[in-house]
Amino acid sequence: MMSETTEISPFNPASRRSFLQKITTLGSLSLLRSAALMAKANDDTLQVQAGPYLQNVLHDEATIMWITDRNCFSWVEYGDGNHLHRKFFDVQNGLIQANNRVNKIKLKGIKPGRSHKYRIVSTEIVRVSGSQFYFGTTFTSPIYSFDTPAADASSFRMVVFNDHHERPQTIPELLYRFGYKGNEKDFDLVVFNGDVFDNTESEEQVIQQFLRPCVDIFAKETPFLFVQGNHEVRGAFSRQIPGYFSFVDEKFYHAFNRGPLRIIVLDGGEDKSDDNWEYRGLVAFDPYREVQREWLRSEIQSEAFKQAPFKVVLIHIPLWHSGDWHGPTHCREMFGDLLEQGGIDLMLSGHTHRYGIHSPDADHSYPVMIGGGPVAGNRTLIKIACTRENLQATMIKDDGEVIGELNIKPKKKR
Repeated sequence: MMSETTEISPFNPASRRSFLQKITTLGSLSLLRSAALMAKANDDTLQVQAGPYLQNVLHDEATIMWITDRNCFSWVEYGDGNHLHRKFFDVQNGLIQANNRVNKIKLKGIKPGRSHKYRIVSTEIVRVSGSQFYFGTTFTSPIYSFDTPAADASSFRMVVFNDHHERPQTIPELLYRFGYKGNEKDFDLVVFNGDVFDNTESEEQVIQQFLRPCVDIFAKETPFLFVQGNHEVRGAFSRQIPGYFSFVDEKFYHAFNRGPLRIIVLDGGEDKSDDNWEYRGLVAFDPYREVQREWLRSEIQSEAFKQAPFKVVLIHIPLWHSGDWHGPTHCREMFGDLLEQGGIDLMLSGHTHRYGIHSPDADHSYPVMIGGGPVAGNRTLIKIACTRENLQATMIKDDGEVIGELNIKPKKKR
């Protein structure tokens, strides 16, 4: 299906200056949102509660997500030139998805190494009678842009947060201070390596404490990756969390290439044993980690893994340097030997709230970087810059102190 063509003005990259101007208004965001909610009480027009936000941007695909305040029929209008010339829908089992609020629309088969333009459109569904849908008002967003990497991209950059525990101000404070070189953005992907939340109790919490801050700051035009931590598996809304994010194969554990880097994401699950009284018999993380072990065994034998110049593992609970609770020890048992066999270059974790860079030792032949905790003075941002010749990992404390830097050269192919 084709949309009417729409002329698009040239794309101007967001500058650091404009982001710094945004941070000056951060303290007033809650007041503005309260005023907006009061205004909405007298305004029955369709609203987007969060979004759009980018997920899973690879060289030939991307996922665009957003949440409306009522059930809608939604789509993405897309173009890779001067016009929006295509529409993308979410199609499942022959049905174009409609009458839903959380939208997850995949743009498949788009061109590598290009700038892409898009906007989101949602039309309210006021009534359904049999196969007949009756529509109300329509929301159309401004036009946004994002870039896909070239299939053979020679470099990649990402920044990694962890354990900010519902302190959304941490995102702009660290990103604006350390995520730029001059006025230029110094990251292609933002990673949240677990414990974004304390406990996940409601959709409103997910939107207010995480999605909206990301959208306000960067996520309309730069993707983020959500890595599940042990606090995300707690609370009344924990089982609904996956529906608000998108991943390769729509699983928390997965792997993908960005430039010279193979990124392996593992889900460490809960740090307590499955029979712990707190869970009343409603968790099964040991079998879940066993499934991941078999997947990881296949992953390290894949050509994509073997041919990547560098391999980095993201896992919230570090296998080492995190005590002897059941979660870390079982992760170690399930993943430790396979990661050694695969010859990974670096593990990035959180969980302990004690930042540190742990050199290779008798337990692990690769460095382990563990980010800090949520409190000012203990917060960290990890910056990764990868070329074919070098993997640089830098840990920066929120006061600007560089805790440490690693420069890793590629291993010889086995």
